[in-house]
Amino acid sequence: MPTSVPSPTFGPNGFTAPSESAILAGVQTDMNTAFGGGLNPALETPQGQLASSLAAIIGNKNDQFLEYVNGVDPAFAAGRMQDAIGRIYFIERNPATSTLVNCTCSGAAGTVIPAGSLATATDGQLYTSTSAATIGLGGTVTVPFAASVTGPIACPAASVTTIYRAVPGWDSITNPTAGVPGVNVESRADFEARRQASVALNARNTLAAIRGAVLNVPDVTDAYVTDNSTASPVTVQGVTIPAYALYVCAFGGVGQDVAHAVWSKKPPGIPYVTSGATAYTVTDDSTGYVLPYPTYTVYVTTPAALRILFAVQITDSVNVPADAAAQIQTAIVAAFAGGDGGARARIGGTVYASRYYAAIAALGEWAREIISIKIGSANAPSATFTASIAGATMTVSAVASGTLAVGQTVVGGAVAVGTVITALGTGTGGTGTYTVGISQTVGSTAGLVGVTPALDLLTPNINQVPSITAADIAVTLV
Repeated sequence: MPTSVPSPTFGPNGFTAPSESAILAGVQTDMNTAFGGGLNPALETPQGQLASSLAAIIGNKNDQFLEYVNGVDPAFAAGRMQDAIGRIYFIERNPATSTLVNCTCSGAAGTVIPAGSLATATDGQLYTSTSAATIGLGGTVTVPFAASVTGPIACPAASVTTIYRAVPGWDSITNPTAGVPGVNVESRADFEARRQASVALNARNTLAAIRGAVLNVPDVTDAYVTDNSTASPVTVQGVTIPAYALYVCAFGGVGQDVAHAVWSKKPPGIPYVTSGATAYTVTDDSTGYVLPYPTYTVYVTTPAALRILFAVQITDSVNVPADAAAQIQTAIVAAFAGGDGGARARIGGTVYASRYYAAIAALGEWAREIISIKIGSANAPSATFTASIAGATMTVSAVASGTLAVGQTVVGGAVAVGTVITALGTGTGGTGTYTVGISQTVGSTAGLVGVTPALDLLTPNINQVPSITAADIAVTLV
């Protein structure tokens, strides 16, 4: 039976669905014809309500088909359709990973700390040891721990301090250095970027091929690969690359697997950047060789976490909810990881403050009157100094550069995440005492920095992976 409802069309722009107003007009025409004419087309009538419902059903069907058609295009695919496209390239979406941290465990020599042992951090986060270890003759052993929940959980130095489940002979625990933050499930944008990079997997002797191979290693979530093709050292975003050397930085995955991926794609005879990198031995056991197999040393850099600090100012009004700060913090953290559909912050990639306006505005009408969003990091400090903290008092014994001020976030050493200078004591920008917002105990530490988020954009070094926590997002209602 002929119908007046317009049909979808396929053309140069793909699947095009008619507007719902056109569908409604067609349904009304069909109903009027079926009943012999004379029907009242007003939407408040029974026939008008039926026509509206039918038009909505047809429109919803068109929307579903449009989503399916778009899912065939890698540029728009998401979810299950994107996973299917990825499998064509023999890659799968990276799952969420936990924050990893190396802890120093002390106790009686010979004590075995089994895999699965538990410890807690000062923020209450539970950590589980990933492998068994035996305390050595010196009374200590380094044990890898992972956060019990996945995602970018902050783990600053000296924050894992409590044994949660006792093991006889194991007396204490601490982490001398900060942990490497975990990541959320790979976003649509990140998965598509990795799929595009994987196209170079069949190539060899190119930077794209090396990066594609590294990104294809399980649990690797980010990588930066570059080289120096000149006869003199060059410095690229904080890293000095010797003449003709290859630089590889990878976040996540097993280091040995990353090294093998690098070796499988790099040109022969090319040296590596060794400063700050970990050396791995790769064995070539490919067809044609017999024991002893030739071995090669591959150097891979593991990026340090660079905390990105935010300062958000938003107009206060009666419509702003009591938990506005928490909502804004959650929105920024999600967008930072690519949860809003955009690309997440990456090694050596520029971070733009403007990237987060839309994430905040999406919270509701109250969140759209944003005055400013500024960012900062320890790469551009307002002050560099030596200090200790006892309770809420920070005593600055030396200032290497800059001026301390109220509102600066103190970053470095074992200082708790989110520590902000809240008041001046005897110090007025230089040596002296200052009040901080988090009570803690930190011994005298050189190289602390005071950071004021005042930038519109910043670029991490190529040996740094951007990280973020809610505690580093200051929200001010004006």
